[in-house]
Amino acid sequence: MQEQYRTVARAGVHETEINRSRFICALAPAATEQEAQDFVARVRADHPAATHNCYAYVIGADASVQKASDDGEPGGTAGVPMLQMLTRREMRYVVAVVTRYYGGVKLGAGGLIRAYGGVVGEALDELGTLTRQRFRLATVTVGHQRAGKLENDLRATGRSVREVRYGEAVDIEIGLPDSDVESFRGWLADVTAGEARLELGGEAYGDA
Repeated sequence: MQEQYRTVARAGVHETEINRSRFICALAPAATEQEAQDFVARVRADHPAATHNCYAYVIGADASVQKASDDGEPGGTAGVPMLQMLTRREMRYVVAVVTRYYGGVKLGAGGLIRAYGGVVGEALDELGTLTRQRFRLATVTVGHQRAGKLENDLRATGRSVREVRYGEAVDIEIGLPDSDVESFRGWLADVTAGEARLELGGEAYGDA
C-alpha cells in the first residue's frame, strides 16, 4: 500500500474564460469509481446546454483506476490533459469535470490541451489539497479508572483517536504509523503501568 496520497480538500467549482469560451471545472473527492461517475452525471445534468462536459478521475491510493473522456472534443485534447494534471499533482480519489460553453473562437489542439489541463490546475490551487497518511488501526483496551487520563494523554501526544467504546472495559481505537507501533507499545506500558492491552488491526488512511 502507498504510505500516503494527496486528494482535493473539498468539492468546489472554478471558472475561467478563454477566447470567449467558458471553462467551468467542478472538482470533488470520490471514494469509489461509482461515486466519480455519479458526480460526472450530476454535473452533466446541471449543464445540459453545455457544448462539452469532459471528465477525468483517479481512484485508489496507487492510482489503480484512471479514466478520462473528451466528450466530443478532438481526441486527446480534453480528458487526457485533465487526467495528466491530476496525476502530475499526485492526486488520488478525485474527480474533475470541465464544462465548456463554446464562445465562437476555435482554440486549436494545443489551445484546448492548455485550457482543459490549466483549468483543472487552477481549480486544485483554489480549492486546496490535503495529504492522507497510511495508518495501522489499533485498539487499546484499558480499565475505566485509567481510560479518561489515557485518552487525554493520547490526544495530547498527537495520536489519532478514532473512536472510544465503553463496556466492561474501555476500548480506544487509534491510528498508528507502522513505524511507531513498537515505540507506542513501550509508551503505553509506561503510562498505564502495564494494565492496557494493545491489539493491532487492519490498515486505513487518515489526515497526515
